[in-house]
Amino acid sequence: MTWRLLGPVEAVVRGERVPLGRPQQRAVLAYLLLNANVVVSAEQLAEALWGGALPTRARAQVQVCVSRLRQLTRAAGIPETIHSDSGGYRFELGGDDLDVVVFSGLTETARRHAGSGQHERATTLLRQALALWRGPALAGASAAFVPAAAAGLHDKRLVASEDLFDAEFALGRHAAAVAPLRELVTANPWHEGLAARLMTALAGSGHQAEALRVFERIRRLLADELGIEPGPQLAEAHVRVLRQQFAPGTPAPPVRETGSGPRPAQLPAGLATFTGRGDALATMDTMLSRARDNGALAVVAIIGTAGVGKTALAVRWAHRVRPLFDDGQLFLDLRGYSPGAATAPLDALSRCLRALGVPPTRVPDDIDEATDLYRSVLADRRVLILLDNARDTAHVRPLLPGGAGCLVIVTSRDRLGGLAARNDAQRLSLDVLAPQEATELLTRVIGAERVAGQRDALAELARDCARLPLALRIAAADLHGRPHERVSGYLARFRAGDPLTMLTVHDDEQIAVRSAFAVSYQTLPPRLQRLFRLFGLVPGCEVTAESAAAMLRCDAGEAADMLSRIADAHLAQERTPGHFGTHDLLGRYVTELATTEDNRETLVDLLSWYLFSVYAAADRLYPQVLRVPTQLPAPAGPPMRFATHVDALAWLDAHRHNLVAVVRHAAHQGLHAFAWSLADALRGYLWLGLHTTQWSEVAGIGLSAARADRHEQAEAAARLSLAALHWRLERFPEAIDDYRLALGCANRSGWHDGEAAALGNLGPVFRMTGQPVEALRVMEQALEFNRRNGRTAGVAVNHNNLGLVCADLGRLREAADHHHAALTLAHQGGATSSRALILSNLGVVHHLLGRSDDALRTLTEALELHEQTGSRGRATTLCALARVHCDRGDHPHAARLARQALDMARAPAEPRVEALALHILGIVERRTGTLLDALRTARTTADRYIEADITVSLAEIDEPTAPSWCHAALSVTRQCGYRLLEGRALAARAAAEFRAGDVAAARRSALLAAQSHARTGHQPGTERIEKLLALLASESPKAESAVSWHT
Repeated sequence: MTWRLLGPVEAVVRGERVPLGRPQQRAVLAYLLLNANVVVSAEQLAEALWGGALPTRARAQVQVCVSRLRQLTRAAGIPETIHSDSGGYRFELGGDDLDVVVFSGLTETARRHAGSGQHERATTLLRQALALWRGPALAGASAAFVPAAAAGLHDKRLVASEDLFDAEFALGRHAAAVAPLRELVTANPWHEGLAARLMTALAGSGHQAEALRVFERIRRLLADELGIEPGPQLAEAHVRVLRQQFAPGTPAPPVRETGSGPRPAQLPAGLATFTGRGDALATMDTMLSRARDNGALAVVAIIGTAGVGKTALAVRWAHRVRPLFDDGQLFLDLRGYSPGAATAPLDALSRCLRALGVPPTRVPDDIDEATDLYRSVLADRRVLILLDNARDTAHVRPLLPGGAGCLVIVTSRDRLGGLAARNDAQRLSLDVLAPQEATELLTRVIGAERVAGQRDALAELARDCARLPLALRIAAADLHGRPHERVSGYLARFRAGDPLTMLTVHDDEQIAVRSAFAVSYQTLPPRLQRLFRLFGLVPGCEVTAESAAAMLRCDAGEAADMLSRIADAHLAQERTPGHFGTHDLLGRYVTELATTEDNRETLVDLLSWYLFSVYAAADRLYPQVLRVPTQLPAPAGPPMRFATHVDALAWLDAHRHNLVAVVRHAAHQGLHAFAWSLADALRGYLWLGLHTTQWSEVAGIGLSAARADRHEQAEAAARLSLAALHWRLERFPEAIDDYRLALGCANRSGWHDGEAAALGNLGPVFRMTGQPVEALRVMEQALEFNRRNGRTAGVAVNHNNLGLVCADLGRLREAADHHHAALTLAHQGGATSSRALILSNLGVVHHLLGRSDDALRTLTEALELHEQTGSRGRATTLCALARVHCDRGDHPHAARLARQALDMARAPAEPRVEALALHILGIVERRTGTLLDALRTARTTADRYIEADITVSLAEIDEPTAPSWCHAALSVTRQCGYRLLEGRALAARAAAEFRAGDVAAARRSALLAAQSHARTGHQPGTERIEKLLALLASESPKAESAVSWHT
């Protein structure tokens, strides 16, 4: 796990970047990382984000950002790192997990080595430190603190660069420092320290006149712009150049006689519009330093997919380090992935030998002899050799010198594993450009004035080009040649047409994205070509060893090896362990290939494998959720099997994107039975995780597929899914409509289990909308259906829901019986997610019955099970636990739990749970304002019980207006039949009347409350009302101040 701030704000897990959301969320993360392992208060965070201009709900916005960051990191499998602590947040960070910390450690160690004269070691460490930078610090974060913090980090970067150049000068490497110093001085024209070092580098490499010109330029700049003279550092450098002196103790650059042969200079020109890749250039600098430190031949291999910019980067870096290799530079296009024959190693050696001065008549025509002569000629020379477009390791190995003075740069679409294993090559795997770099490249090629005001369209074009440099350059060149077309117009044409056809230079069809992909594809053996084509079978779907085995009808081990070989050819990326995919443009190309053959049978194999794998996961994770019986055949190969519900959840989480794509594609291909079967099987998973966007799409596809298939049972199941989605989104009228439609479909098709499911789920919706008697009626009807049908899982669900309604109605002992019955059946069926819900509900009833220890134990177990199954029910359980801890007097712990629940409820938004969490916070902190926020939120959800519960709490806590709250609370509790809440409201009225001095009225209300609590079994309420009755009996004038109520 690595956190990065030296460039775009990023989190990296197993080599993959984790999406971090909006710029403000990135800023929150950055601030917490910069203040790691200390508590940052919410107020401090708000000040950092907005400075002095705080928005009205600053604290709430901070909480939302933190909550969303937690959700994103949890989804990526990152352990909990942001902890709520003492009213603030603490980011728990290990020593080497943050690039800023690593950078500081490396630079400090380097300075100690330089101070003791170990300059070679210092340069190595400083290059490693600077290689951590990937662009401007804190890029992508937006907040008030960012400019100052980024500037501070940038200053540290410049200091490290100065230290590096000083160490290089101490080693006499002035020439090598010139090019990077020029770039830095251009980017930082006011920095006198860098300018002084550029003068030293130029003078030390024999360019005294140019060093003096540098001084004159900056002297004029300072005088004209600021009206000042150069500072002491720059003035001293000027004097040393004039006197032809180097810094004290610095040896003059060694003078070495070059070989008698010619000095080839074959490097192609670099690109004027070259963009980004700062991290890659720094990494290669470090690779070169490492090889030189070890006295070994430096072999740097740049590997990556077609069009990713390997050659451009290689040429850029070659020019940058060229001064270190004063015996010349060789360049060879080995044509390993070009149309026609690749350059044979013997032909390549012959060209190199002639360029190095060997007469043509002496160039051997035997590969071994030519290799020996090549190594002999280069033995005592410092030559840079750029071998572009190599096919594989065998293509390169004869061209490697034997001595340590040379540098070999190789580019290839192959992984070159053999070159790394046997020749100690250091490999740099090149990815597509970062979003900011891709946009900048388009801007440079098209022209900044031309794209002014079109930033959003430019970013979309970069995304549609998959941020692939070849595609970006072709698109930009095309736009540049159309001076009257706006980026948005080009983008519309790009999307409406065939992007791969548009990304072609028409007077040179070899400069085309499709051609580049085709060459890589054609190098694969036939069986690998077949598997690569199957990447396009379901557009946008990643491939695993198991899914590949299902498509190829082979074993998973063989499929895994084939996937690795395709990844070695850079035709796919292993995005997460075991999951292989392509970027968007390569995905379009492979989809084209897939349509050239009839793959319907293979598609059925894949769909069948996915369906039965989901069935296996469902049986482990949510066996209580009803499914439509399927007549579809089992897959040819074995589907996935899961030892535990945790394994099942992990697989579903990892394949969620694939499963949605598979459902979508099955429907598109007219395979309706697969589409609605998969949609139905995923219902329980989507419910547990509240993946509402995907749930809505999958349920809608399932309904359309069921109708197309004229399958009423499947339509009933789709309606059940849509109704459950409406329920979770608190759209209760829509949920009732869909449950009734599901009931009708199930009834017409004779699907009695479906009828029971529709009735059983209608009950909780009626309960939430303040109709507990109607809820009780349909739930009992559903229970009878399920008992008659022998469906034990359905009976367990019905008992659990009946327990909830009985608790609302104040029938607590009956509620406990129902929950115990449900729990016994859930244990028998192995339904972990169902057990979590039942235990949570049972814990609430234990608490209301006064069984505090049982409540704590039961709710803690429920919380653990929710965490194992990834259920969103965890937030509701946290609220229940908070209420128990509050009543036990542990208010700080209760507040922490309530805030955790509040964070979860806001990302994604669940207003009902948010109201619950705010309610508990209001009780714990005795804040009327928080309770009013809770009430406003509850009223947006139409959940009458929560609304009534909060109203009663206001009657208990808001003493100045308690009588009116008591009136409102009694009105709603009596209307809905909420007997337990009615008893609490009566107790609150008694307390209010006593505070007002009306002892007789207070005694009447208290007696009514006592009778109500006795009927419901609400033990905490009974204990409190007995205390009030005792106070009333004593009629103590001092008792008024002691009357305080909460539950």
